Amino acid sequence: MKMPKDFLFGAASASYQVEGAWNEDGKGVSNWDVFSKIPGKTFEGTNGDVAIDHYHRYKEDIALMAEMGLESYRFSIAWTRIIPDGTGEVNQKGLDFYNNVIDECLKYGIIPFVTLYHWDLPQPLEEDGGWRNTKTSDAFVRFAEVCYKAFGDRVRNWITFNETVIFCSLGYLTGAHPPGIEGDAKAYFQATHNVFVAHARAVESFKKSGYEGEIGITHVFNPAFSIDDDEDNKFAERHANAYSTHWYYDPILKGSYPEYVTDALEAQGLLPEMTEEELALLRRTAPMNDFIGLNYYCPQRVMKNDSALVMSGGRENSTGKPGNPSFDGVYKTVMMDDKEYTKWGWEIAPDAFLDGMRMLKERYGNIKIYITENGLGDEDPIAGEEILDQPRIDYIESHLRAVKNAVSEGINVSGYFAWSVIDLLSWLNGYKKQYGFIYVDHKNGLARKRKQSFFWYKDIIATRAEEL
Repeated sequence: MKMPKDFLFGAASASYQVEGAWNEDGKGVSNWDVFSKIPGKTFEGTNGDVAIDHYHRYKEDIALMAEMGLESYRFSIAWTRIIPDGTGEVNQKGLDFYNNVIDECLKYGIIPFVTLYHWDLPQPLEEDGGWRNTKTSDAFVRFAEVCYKAFGDRVRNWITFNETVIFCSLGYLTGAHPPGIEGDAKAYFQATHNVFVAHARAVESFKKSGYEGEIGITHVFNPAFSIDDDEDNKFAERHANAYSTHWYYDPILKGSYPEYVTDALEAQGLLPEMTEEELALLRRTAPMNDFIGLNYYCPQRVMKNDSALVMSGGRENSTGKPGNPSFDGVYKTVMMDDKEYTKWGWEIAPDAFLDGMRMLKERYGNIKIYITENGLGDEDPIAGEEILDQPRIDYIESHLRAVKNAVSEGINVSGYFAWSVIDLLSWLNGYKKQYGFIYVDHKNGLARKRKQSFFWYKDIIATRAEEL
C-alpha cells in the first residue's frame, strides 16, 4: 500500500527555535527573548538571539527541504516580527520576510503550513498578564487577521496555536516556561480557556472573511493508559485522559467542556471565568474546525498516585519523562520495565499512537488529522563526514507504520510532519538534543549537513512509504 496522493509528507520548525535575528528589521521583544536570559533558565545560557540563523539562511534551508522532497513545510510566524509590541503598528519588514519564505517554498512546490502562535508572545502582552488577560486574546485575533490578509492568497493551511497544554502548564504550574509561575492552577485553567476563545474567534474570522483553505489547532497528544487492570489505576487513566486530552479537545471539536472536569474545577474553585457569549462561540465554531493537529511523542503510563511529591518541571526534562504526579495529586506517570525509552526517558510507543488515534475517532468522529509533530530527540554520532542517526530512522519508521495502519483502517490522517526539519534550538536545553534531518555545525559557521535520515526520508517520500 502506498500512502494516498493527497497525503502530505512534511517536516516542521518554530520561529524562535530557528530564526535568530531577534532584534533585526523592526522585530519586537518576545517573552522568550527575556525569559531565556534569566540565569539558570536554559542549558548553558543558550537563547534564540541567533538560533541557527534561518532568518538569513532560509533560501539555503528551503533548497535542502526541496532536495529531500518535502511536500510541505510547517513553520511558525513570530508575532513580534509582524506587530512588534503585540498591539500597535504592523511591521512591513516582518511581512516581507514571511512573504519571502512562503514564495521560496512555493518556488519548489513545497506547501507552506503556517502556525500563528508557537509560544513566542510579545513581551508587553506578557507583562500585562499574558494569556490570563483577555486583551491578549483580542490582540491575537488582530494578529491572525493581519496574517490572513498578508499571506492568505498563497497560504491554504493554518494552525492557530501550538500545544496550549505546554505553554500554559509550564508557564503557570511548573514555572519552567514564561511567565515562570509555579503552582497557580487557577491561572492555568483561565489561560487555557482564553486561548480556546482566541482560537475560536480566529477561526470564525477566517471563515467569515472567505479565505480559501483550512484552519485548525495543534494539541499535544499523549493518551493515558493504566499500567494494569487494577480499578484504582483504571480510574487514574480515565482521570488523566479527561484532564490532558478531553479538556483540550472537547471545546475545539465538541464546542463544550467535559463535565467531569468542570464539575471538579467548580468544586475546587478553579473553574475559569467564562461568559455565555464565549461558550456560545465555542459551540458555534466547533464545526468550523477543518482538522486537528496532533503532536505525538509518547503516551502516559499512569497509576493511582501514592506519592507525597508535587508536580514539578525542571529544565532538563520539562515535558515528557514520567515520574511526576498530576497537578491535583490524583495520578502519577511512571516508567515500566517492559517499555523502550529514549535517552531522555520518553517512551517509544507507536502501538499507543495507533490506539490513541482510535480513541480520538471514537470520541470525536472521523475528524481530519494531521500529525504536526513526531520525532526523536537524540545525540547523533558523527563518523567522519557522516551523521549516523539510525535511531531516528527507526523511531520515525515505526511511527509512520502506525500512521499507515491508521489510514488503512479508515482513520482520516492526511499528513505527517516530522519534528524537526533541521537541528534547532531547544527552548530549555540548547543544542544537545537533536531532532533534525539536517545537522547544523555550531563549530563551523552553522554549516548545514545532510544526515543519514535525510536520505532515508527522501526515499520514503519518493516511494510514498510503500515499503513500510
